[in-house]
Formats: sequence, structure tokens, C-alpha cells
Amino acid sequence: MPRLLFSSLTAFVGASLSAAPEPFVTTAPVVQIWPGVAPGSEGKTAPERWVEGGRSDAMHRVTDIHNPSLTIYLPPKAKATGAAIVIAPGGGHRYLVVDLEGELVAKKLNELGVAAFVLRSRLARAEGSTYKVEVESLADMQQAVRVVRARAGAWGVNPARVGVMGFSAGGHLATLAENTFDAATRPDFAVLGYPAYIGAGTVVAKDAPPTFIFVNDDDSFATGAGEYYLALRKAKISAEFHVFRRGGHGVGATGRTPEWEKLGAAKWPELLGIWMTDLGLRN
Repeated sequence: MPRLLFSSLTAFVGASLSAAPEPFVTTAPVVQIWPGVAPGSEGKTAPERWVEGGRSDAMHRVTDIHNPSLTIYLPPKAKATGAAIVIAPGGGHRYLVVDLEGELVAKKLNELGVAAFVLRSRLARAEGSTYKVEVESLADMQQAVRVVRARAGAWGVNPARVGVMGFSAGGHLATLAENTFDAATRPDFAVLGYPAYIGAGTVVAKDAPPTFIFVNDDDSFATGAGEYYLALRKAKISAEFHVFRRGGHGVGATGRTPEWEKLGAAKWPELLGIWMTDLGLRN
């Protein structure tokens, strides 16, 4: 495994699609997943750019990613189970929501004793992008799995308990990752939060890993998620599928409404923990 490059997260300030928003700030460490330039990003040196979302819910969006990275969130050693998840935030493959579907999710996973790694992957639909989801974005997810396994000892991770998770467009990426792999990049499990752009026609690998899916009934992507669950069933892949009555799209682990904790959808982290324990991924 080539040497990994570590850095601290710095504030990337640049032009946005409207007014320049404040960059997302975290104290969590960051590791670049590719040594040197990521394959397919040669000559691309523009800095990451923060995007104004047009909402009042303080979601932080980052785009123009050419140097993919993982932001590392480890549970307390006394609580660690050895399980790890690479998280792909959503954002329509145009940007990544790195707090609502990134850090806040990672902290929920840490409460379950799960190490979490938020992926900033290259984006196929960012302005002027030459990347493809099935090529560069997927390569970033696969490389992230390699990196977590390569440094499993340092991060207190069991290399046989490394999963992928994605939300919305990130769920699309996680779906690709759980069906396109080699021995080094096959995830041990997959978690899909209201996955987008998948459905009955999604090709399921014969040895895809166990999969946990959740979606809200008032989300337009609910049908596609249900169709994919049936495709998993047809392929005889172990899967668990939760449909909550309401909550909408893009809720992450904390929702977008003050009444979030009263909704059934707020229980998905707890249900995920039960599922992981049942699979022997947490003990």
C-alpha cells in the first residue's frame, strides 16, 4: 500500500453559486486516499468550493473535489466494536452535504461503537466536471475501503467488518460499490439511506454483501429503494428494508424538523445497530 498523506482540515474559501457561505469546520483528522494525484484528476488543481444551499437548515455543501479524502471519526476505545463504515454523503453528484449526511451521521455511528470515515469523492455532476460516477466516484469509494483496511490496526478496525454507507446520491455510489468489487474492495456490508437513481434494473452481484435500506414513504425515491430491495431478494442477498411513514428526503441522522425525534425515521440508527449485532458485526 502506498504511503498515505495526512493533513488537518483547512477552510476552503471560494466562490459559491450565490453568496459565499461559511465553510464547514471540524476538528476531525483527514487523510488523502490517493498518493499524489488521484487517477483521472491529472492537471485539476482548483480548490474545493463551498456552495450556498438556498435553505435555512444550515446544511454545508462542498463541491469541486479533485483530491478525494476521508474525515476520520473513531469511537472511544472502550466502546469500539471493530466495525467501520465509509460514508458517502448525498448531493445529487453535484456537491456533498458533509455535516447532515456526514459528520452528524458519523457521530451517531460512534455512539454504536462503529468507526466512521466520511468520504469526499469526486463528483460527476459538478459544474464543468469530466468525472463519471461509475469511474472516478466509484474508484474513490473502492480506494477508501482499501485505505480503511490497510490502516485497520491503527484505527482499531477489524478488516473483516468494513462496510459502505450512502445517502441519496451517495446511496447510489454505495450501491455501485456493493455490486462492483474485487477481493480487496468488497464491502462486508452496505447501508443505503434513501438511495437515489437505483431500482428494479440495478444489477445485483451474486456475492453482494448483506444490505440495510431505509427510506421515508413521502420520499420520491421510496419506490426505487423498494424495487432494489426486491432485486436483492431475487438474487438471494440478505437484506433488511425499513419504510417510515414520513420525514421526507435528505434527513441524515438528525432530520430537518424540530419534531424529528418524534418520528419513526429517527430510529434508523438504533435499528441499524440491532441489524449489525444480529450479523455479528458488533459485539
